[in-house]
Amino acid sequence: MTEVVLRIDGMHCGSCIRRVTQAIGTAGPFKVEEVRLGAARFEAPEADATAAIAALAKAGFAARVEA
Repeated sequence: MTEVVLRIDGMHCGSCIRRVTQAIGTAGPFKVEEVRLGAARFEAPEADATAAIAALAKAGFAARVEA
């Protein structure tokens, strides 16, 4: 498993944290480790976060892999 950290725009409250956690958790075989305002950290089988980023976009959040 590879750790992935995403920067996420548009998060403002606890409800956003819950929506982001659910979106990542259902996007693929990811193990969500931490979600906080503006960021999420999870484990993925590979370093590819494309499915998680797409799920977040569908939920209304812009995300990018932290460099």
